[in-house]
Amino acid sequence: MLTKRVTVTVHASDPLSRAGLISHLRHQPTVDVVPDQDDGDRDGPAVAVMLAEQIDEPTTTELRRLLRGRDQRVVLVARELREPDLLAVVEYGVRAIIWRHQATEQRLLSAVHCAARGEGELPPDLVSRLLNQVGRLQRATTTGATAGGAVPLFGMAPREVDVLRLLAEGLDTRQISEKLAYSERTVKNILHALMTRLQLTNRAHAVAYALREGYI
Repeated sequence: MLTKRVTVTVHASDPLSRAGLISHLRHQPTVDVVPDQDDGDRDGPAVAVMLAEQIDEPTTTELRRLLRGRDQRVVLVARELREPDLLAVVEYGVRAIIWRHQATEQRLLSAVHCAARGEGELPPDLVSRLLNQVGRLQRATTTGATAGGAVPLFGMAPREVDVLRLLAEGLDTRQISEKLAYSERTVKNILHALMTRLQLTNRAHAVAYALREGYI
């Protein structure tokens, strides 16, 4: 049970949708809805509630902005989530997810309180999807680990960054293997495991992801 009021910011690209979320929360006795720019003294947990129609580039950019360098938890109200999207938002640090069509006042309040306590909350159908995905990724991670060294479930290992940095410089598999003293098979295994784990479609996509996330 929370002993302090929860400071909440509300985020949505559509002003009407944002107003709807605020109307659900503003009269709750355990919630203080504040503007996003209000970073003053907060006497309690901070939670950002974000409404997203889909997980596209603007949405992921906003999620990273909300979570970067802040002691803040995110509740995502989503209309739909594809399987790669689900892992992405979990990786970013989203604490609770609610389907938009199920976002009643009480469910929204419950999710805010769960996030404020540092707990997670997912719709039941997403729990099974997430577990299935994590299982597949763990198997891919185990396969990738046979190339040598530890492989993280999310993000990139140093040797993966080394391979992608050389790939970004225009080197092919043989040249990368010579530079890093790996076999060509090892280089291919590293790239395959990385792309499978992070749901990247090809080598160019992997390089673009590494650049965007600041790995290279």
